[in-house]
This record gives sequence, C-alpha cells and structure tokens, in this order.
Amino acid sequence: MNYNDTIGTLGVGIILLAYFLNVFALIPKEGKVYFLLNILGAGIACYASILIHFMPFIILEAVWCVVSLAGLLKLSRVAISN
Repeated sequence: MNYNDTIGTLGVGIILLAYFLNVFALIPKEGKVYFLLNILGAGIACYASILIHFMPFIILEAVWCVVSLAGLLKLSRVAISN
C-alpha cells in the first residue's frame, strides 16, 4: 500500500467509524464527537484525493468537511446561547 492509499484509507476509516458509532447509538448524531470525526475523516480523505488528482472526490470530501464544520459551529452556538 502506497502513501496515497494509506492516507485515503485512514480518512475513509474515520468517516466509517463515525457512521458506525452513530448507527449503533454509541454517539449522538448531533454531538461534538460525530462532527469532529467527520471533519477529520473528510479532511484526510480530501487530502488523499488531492494527492491522486481525482476531482469528484476532492469536491465530495471538501463539501463533507465544510458541512460537518458548519454543523459543529451550529452546535457550539446553541451550547453558548444556553
């Protein structure tokens, strides 16, 4: 397995871990851990996609990361206002 594959596998693995933990109700779907895992995983997977110059997944993972970041910020604002 080369560097690109290792980085991509790590990123996708983190995203799948977040999904697994969510589906089996081990973490809340709108919780900080869920968003952080998605941000980290999507960011790493996006980097791996950049390394291999595969634009469809660069866009997918970048959007996934930004949406997860927006969800985390929204969650943080709700927590601050309470």
